[in-house]
Amino acid sequence: MLSMKKDWLRWRALATPGKEAAFFEGRSVSYGELNRLADGQAAGLAAKGVQAGDRVAALMENSVEAIALIHSVARTGAILVPLNTRLTAVEIARQLGLVVPALLVVDGGLGGGVGGIKGRGPASITELQSLLEEPLLTVSLTGLAEVESSDRRDADRKLQEPLRPEEQVQSIVFTSGSTGTPKGVQLSFANHFWSATASAFRLGVGPTDRWLSCMPLYHVSGMAVVFRSCLYGTAIVLQRRFELEEFQRSLREDEVTQTSLVPTLLHRLLHSSPATEWPQSLRTVLIGGAAVTPELLQTALDACVPVTPSYGLTETATQAATALPADVRRKPGSVGRPLLFTELCIADADGSPLAQGEIGEILVRGPQVTKAYYRNPEATASALREGWLHTGDMGRLDGDGDLYVLQRRTDLIVSGGENIYPVEVESALREHPAVADVCVVGLSDEEWGQRCAAAVQLHAGESVTRDALLAFSRERLAGYKQPRAKHIRFVDSLPETASGKIARRAVRAMFENIN
Repeated sequence: MLSMKKDWLRWRALATPGKEAAFFEGRSVSYGELNRLADGQAAGLAAKGVQAGDRVAALMENSVEAIALIHSVARTGAILVPLNTRLTAVEIARQLGLVVPALLVVDGGLGGGVGGIKGRGPASITELQSLLEEPLLTVSLTGLAEVESSDRRDADRKLQEPLRPEEQVQSIVFTSGSTGTPKGVQLSFANHFWSATASAFRLGVGPTDRWLSCMPLYHVSGMAVVFRSCLYGTAIVLQRRFELEEFQRSLREDEVTQTSLVPTLLHRLLHSSPATEWPQSLRTVLIGGAAVTPELLQTALDACVPVTPSYGLTETATQAATALPADVRRKPGSVGRPLLFTELCIADADGSPLAQGEIGEILVRGPQVTKAYYRNPEATASALREGWLHTGDMGRLDGDGDLYVLQRRTDLIVSGGENIYPVEVESALREHPAVADVCVVGLSDEEWGQRCAAAVQLHAGESVTRDALLAFSRERLAGYKQPRAKHIRFVDSLPETASGKIARRAVRAMFENIN
């Protein structure tokens, strides 16, 4: 393994201080300027008592300061825990309780609250704190770099400790587990380095590249763009979130060469009015987070969009396989070959390799794969065996080694690039006193890929309306995990298999027959 130091921003600022690092809402920042901002933040972290190995949790929207925070936490030797701002306060408190951070950094752009930016009022930080066993030390993202000179000198001395090698954990990124319990994926600097290296070999890098990114920085895909751009010495065109007109404007005016989208966003761009103008400068549109339907892929190809379907997970620091634009027409439905240094295997239920063309579980091995989940030895032992990551996804490899992903985990619902685990939604709905049992399934949706639907069995003599049940659920789950009212059906009993388990296929067929 490489023995390089982890402070990539400092090295980049020494090499190309005047090179553009980021564009954000009319603001342009060079690598030298970004490095100075990270310096101030790192001193602020140290002044707050953050030490190497501590966890620093962050609730933040996309911004230049958020990019700097990713680097400044690394500079202190601490571990970043980016939190999904769309989760409820209860869900966030559960994750904070697992990692027990030394500090919580809060973005003032969230209005001083958490629990979702859209659709409903956020919970205050005070309310979040009340859900924790012990209150957390909290600081605002913008105020982090505002450190008194005496504190700054003390902090600078703390930051002179030797830097540790690439195997150090950089972040803990949460992804819900199939049991509904969140799993924290530990990603090291080595994982990010090899992921960036392999992606560069597959997609190529140019000195004037600009990556248009609307992915949230709490997602591994958003964070990956930050590290890759720093290593490559290229620029990020960052957007706070995806807004159709602003994204289209950036494509027209910002000389974008690459971008990454989930299928839902690609669908909106391809079906927008007026039509999206795809510039000549754009050479890569990386598609991930969910399977691309053949119809959407064909529409993109007809519009001459350089789509590159990919397959990856948080556990693999994004890409594990990616199809080149030239191969998409030749092999529709494939996500391409594994990236450099990455191995793929299709295995049966016992973990034994299957022959080409046979369908089985997708296994991944390579230097970008996580070594463990945080404080979850059972999940680690189950998913990581003999060097292979057992993804739970089903697929096949053809004779050329190209991967076809057939199913994104047995019961997983992927809606707009967000993973929804049915058992988590079911657990929340079952907490309602009128609900006896529930089964949640995914329904095909042209725009979102899938939508969440729930078959609900009530206790004898009890009643509840769809709207009341949804209002109850919204206090416990993020908005994107909710079924729409029209996708809730009350049933006398749920169908079962011969072994007594709920027959999810029968439930799904019930909804499809209605539609």
